[in-house]
Amino acid sequence: MEKLSIIKIGGNIIEDETSLNTFLQLFSNLEGHKILVHGGGKRATHIASKLGVESKMINGRRITDAETLEVITMVYGGLVNKNVVAKLQALNTDAIGLTGADINSIKSDKRPVKEIDFGFVGDVKKVAEKSIDKLIKADFTPVFCAITHDGNGQLLNTNADTIASTIAVAMSKIYDTSIYYCFELNGVLQDFNDKTSVIQQINTQIYKKLLENNIITDGMIPKIDNCFNALNNGVQKVHIGNTAMFTKENTNFTTITL
Repeated sequence: MEKLSIIKIGGNIIEDETSLNTFLQLFSNLEGHKILVHGGGKRATHIASKLGVESKMINGRRITDAETLEVITMVYGGLVNKNVVAKLQALNTDAIGLTGADINSIKSDKRPVKEIDFGFVGDVKKVAEKSIDKLIKADFTPVFCAITHDGNGQLLNTNADTIASTIAVAMSKIYDTSIYYCFELNGVLQDFNDKTSVIQQINTQIYKKLLENNIITDGMIPKIDNCFNALNNGVQKVHIGNTAMFTKENTNFTTITL
């Protein structure tokens, strides 16, 4: 199987022009087939504020009413996505910007209302790996924003981490896939106050001990659980760290395996 790298970049990289340019240069130099997934939540909050649209968050998750969905579509699918695509073209990477609605690539169900009504938020149900593969085989680099659709004309705000992992699982039927979660930290940390204390290797047994010792807590738990879900469904490796992950001389990031 040929190798495929799926890279998800977080909001802080998107927000900072220097960090974004550094990352995109490294991404464009990355050998082999690749897919980029991005969010843009901080930019969406900023633009929403300018437009007088209140951003409502519960437990770090955005409530997406109809007005907020309009802002997210403009920011994720327009401003951020096309800016990234244009920068990649300048680096001779032939990128194509996509939502999940494009080529029917990612379908989701609107999240059911339980204790909280998250509004127009999608939970991914199906990835069209053969359609995405047609783009890859045509030497295009897909750049997905955090928007999917329900198949009935409705766009849905969707977690970018989840999009990256579900694309990776689907593409693992065709490729030897790895996921890279790229954010501002060096990796998963032994001590959050010591940014150099990277845990370089995590497997199922190590993860269990890290949970028992309360080293991995709070918001990092669903992230790591998401990683193991991908690994249990065909993905080969998951890497977590900052842009230095993509430089050959750096080994100080986290790799998760079964």
